[in-house]
Amino acid sequence: MDAVVDLRSDTVTRPTAAMRRAMAEAEVGDDVYGEDPTVRALEERVAALLGKEAALFVPSGTMANQLAIRTHTEPGDAIVADARAHVLLYERAAPTAIAGVLPRTIESPRGIFGPEAVRACIPRPPASLPPGLFPPVRLLCLENTHNAGGGSVWPPARFAEVCREARRHGLAVHLDGARLWNAAVARGLPERTWAEHCDSVAVCFSKGLGAPVGSALVGDRAFVDRARRFRGMLGGAMRQAGILAAAALWALDHHRARLAEDHAHARRLAEGLAELPGVTIRPEAVETNILWFEVRPLTAGRFAELAEARGVRVLATGAHTVRCVTHLDVSRSDVERALRVFAAILRGT
Repeated sequence: MDAVVDLRSDTVTRPTAAMRRAMAEAEVGDDVYGEDPTVRALEERVAALLGKEAALFVPSGTMANQLAIRTHTEPGDAIVADARAHVLLYERAAPTAIAGVLPRTIESPRGIFGPEAVRACIPRPPASLPPGLFPPVRLLCLENTHNAGGGSVWPPARFAEVCREARRHGLAVHLDGARLWNAAVARGLPERTWAEHCDSVAVCFSKGLGAPVGSALVGDRAFVDRARRFRGMLGGAMRQAGILAAAALWALDHHRARLAEDHAHARRLAEGLAELPGVTIRPEAVETNILWFEVRPLTAGRFAELAEARGVRVLATGAHTVRCVTHLDVSRSDVERALRVFAAILRGT
């Protein structure tokens, strides 16, 4: 049987042979003591790419986001985020469990909204109520690309406008940029285009870039120093982490530009799906490497089971909703094979 085509996520990628060599040859030291030169090199590189003073290497995107929330806030504060933001939907209730903050949510199409939505989340209690009745809103969390929005990319002008509105109300801004590399390639703009409007940014190396482990959190030096303390409290301080940082450095040097291939594969997949019976999808809405579609009358779970039996893995995300993500380990021929499998399932052959 042919190898499995795994479209569940871009986190399933495996390090290339060249990346493994870079890892094996990495110069390392004890990062808790600040003595790992490869980690230091990665942190300096990422900070420079995003136009920030400093960066902190962490094991995962979830830790990067939750460190940012904890660093920007105190327990009892409130934060604002899209209702389907990764920091709220997929990070195991960490904002409330770890940072002790109250989420205020924005309902928006594809995770992109305007300044009026931010204003609506700021409490304006009447004078008849006691002062301090509502928790202070301290932080706006944005996501680019937006996972649950189907890999949607924030228009830079809209993004800047929303960030300015947050600042007018005294909010800091954190960007969950786990797939910011994809946004940059899709728009043909540097990552700092979005980062310059934010107080902190999290970026991931283990998704589209194909590294096995790791994310980074960037901001000014005082912010990163405070986040480093919380990283240690959460068990995220690692020792000879240069082995992992070397993979991230290799990915930055060799796998960023090729993200355009993943985007092209996702569009082809969406166009092919749109031709199949029982599928609802808008191919024109596929901007990067993530696509969501509906299947009927099959349930998404049954569709995923039938696809896996034929060598294609997809993610059932709702009763009839399926997610596919293209990545480093998915070729054009893999996409065509997946479409043949999907067609056979939906046509009952």
